[in-house]
Amino acid sequence: MSSTSANLLESMPGRRSWNPKMACAVALALVFLCGAAAGALAMNLGVHKSLHQPAFDSPQGKALYFERLQRDLDLTPAQSEQMQSILNDFWQYYRTVLSESKSRIEQELNPEQRKKFERLLQEPYPRGNKK
Repeated sequence: MSSTSANLLESMPGRRSWNPKMACAVALALVFLCGAAAGALAMNLGVHKSLHQPAFDSPQGKALYFERLQRDLDLTPAQSEQMQSILNDFWQYYRTVLSESKSRIEQELNPEQRKKFERLLQEPYPRGNKK
């Protein structure tokens, strides 16, 4: 391309050069939007469900745990039946201990602390040291 052609292109109306900061901001925004779209698609397809196990003492958690024991330990039908009975006893004991412990804790708290304690029990993960 000759120098005259280059000068002609630069002097054309409507042609502007990109500001490097603006180009970076646009690229960053596009990457963010693509990530958000991919995340929304993954959530919609249920990919996230495979990342989260059901609670240990929930019916789904109990079934998964029992299936794993059967598979990994290669239990006989008689062993499976005994194991199911033992696990049911364990889960009942677990629920009883949790319930009794909660009652004992609540007896030590004033009404405002009990409300806070109930909220803490509803949170999925322990909070950091925020004050």
